[in-house]
Amino acid sequence: MNAENPRRVTPEIIDPGDLQRRTRVLLDTGYRLALVAAHHDNTPNGGAIRIVYHFAAPNPDRSVELHAILDGKRPVLPSLAPISFPAGRFEREAQDLFGVRLDGHHQPARLVLHQHWPADWHPMRHDAGEPPGFGDESTSYPFLQVQGTGVYEIPVGPVHAGVIEPGHFRFSVVGETILTMKARLWFVHKGIERLFQGRHVDAGVELAERISGDTAIGHNLAYCLAIERAADAKVPDQAQVLRAIVLELERLYNHVTDLGAMANDVAFGIAHAHTMRLREQMLRLNEATTGHRFLRGAVVPGGARATSLPTAADLVEIRDQTREIVDIITANATVRDRFTGTATLSLDDAHHIGVLGYVARASGIDTDARRDHPFAPVYNDLNVPVLSAGDVLSRFMIRAAEIDASVDLVKALLPAASAGVVTAPLDPRSGPRHGTALVEAWRGTVAHRVEIAPDGTLARVKVVDPSFFNWPALRVALAGDTIVPDFPLANKSFNLSYAGNDL
Repeated sequence: MNAENPRRVTPEIIDPGDLQRRTRVLLDTGYRLALVAAHHDNTPNGGAIRIVYHFAAPNPDRSVELHAILDGKRPVLPSLAPISFPAGRFEREAQDLFGVRLDGHHQPARLVLHQHWPADWHPMRHDAGEPPGFGDESTSYPFLQVQGTGVYEIPVGPVHAGVIEPGHFRFSVVGETILTMKARLWFVHKGIERLFQGRHVDAGVELAERISGDTAIGHNLAYCLAIERAADAKVPDQAQVLRAIVLELERLYNHVTDLGAMANDVAFGIAHAHTMRLREQMLRLNEATTGHRFLRGAVVPGGARATSLPTAADLVEIRDQTREIVDIITANATVRDRFTGTATLSLDDAHHIGVLGYVARASGIDTDARRDHPFAPVYNDLNVPVLSAGDVLSRFMIRAAEIDASVDLVKALLPAASAGVVTAPLDPRSGPRHGTALVEAWRGTVAHRVEIAPDGTLARVKVVDPSFFNWPALRVALAGDTIVPDFPLANKSFNLSYAGNDL
């Protein structure tokens, strides 16, 4: 990391054989693995596979970036899976998309590409060529089968009601109790990271806003911050204030929506109806603020835009109505009975899996990228609520507490904000041409890492949605004492993104 500019991280080329030792040291000294990005570099002799490991730590905000260079013709990577659960999943992704062979991984099964994808075709490599024909699409995924008296399986999905993307869940059940659940995702692999390549940085905004539709600000802000760090650009303070405001507006409408949806999953329809009314009120406020109900267009490389600003009275009304709805929901004995002790994620499991966002904070992990990795000095007095029970009730109450905290934050920012367009010039070729940003979106920390080509276009964009970290935790929380009728409730209490995961 550059001592004069903590935002500028100097990559360190490391011998692949030294990865485990260096990773242990970083994890033991407070760093977490924020992302792993594989690259197929154009070099003599057919190119090299470069694996980028970005580690981040809070208090003070600091980062370390390790690069391991592998032979492009036979890329063998010593696995970090024995010491880092998230690393093992990133490695499986690199295996599928770049053809990396994993040495020492305990479970090197496919992750992203389903069984019928051609075995030796890796779509993110420059030399991948046109895709060959798919194999037998009727081939079953090798789910773990639990044996024993009275054990039976329940398949759910991949097609679900509504407009959510597909995901398949396979439950092993005794009576109504879930012994284990296996999720199979990536039914819609869209090639988002490949679609970024070759675009001008301004053209990447439209794609970033659509990675996960309910996280337009979270993903686009991370993308723009990464671009600005790659260009060594200074963003006006006024723009950073506007960015912080719209980031909280996105958090508010999503958290209120979730509160009602969780009530609806225990048949408390009237509470759900009131949250939908309040959600519509907030969507209209979003449109008045940015011109778009989902806040698209508010953040651009080098700045931000707002057509108007919410008032403190608008925010207080939202907070007070939400508090009233939360009180109604939690006063209902049936609701509390269904929420309390359901789908508990322990602190130890949460740490081991590396969960992020409200899922982590509901299980006792005090983490928030706004405070830990601030993009501007606007979060000095941020209140980060943390609970410890790790059950559905905690994941419900942490959202309610975060709504209060978001309203307080925006009210504090409004006196320093003004509507309009605030931008600074940006030349993506003028800086180090690589940059990483961590943003606390409403689900948790979003990470984007960009590399800029010599002509100023995007050479590589790595995207990590918090759902990539959190999906495995749902399985752990369900195992052992959750009943099948509570799966929709437990699932909604995590509310993980298919789109953000299935890039």
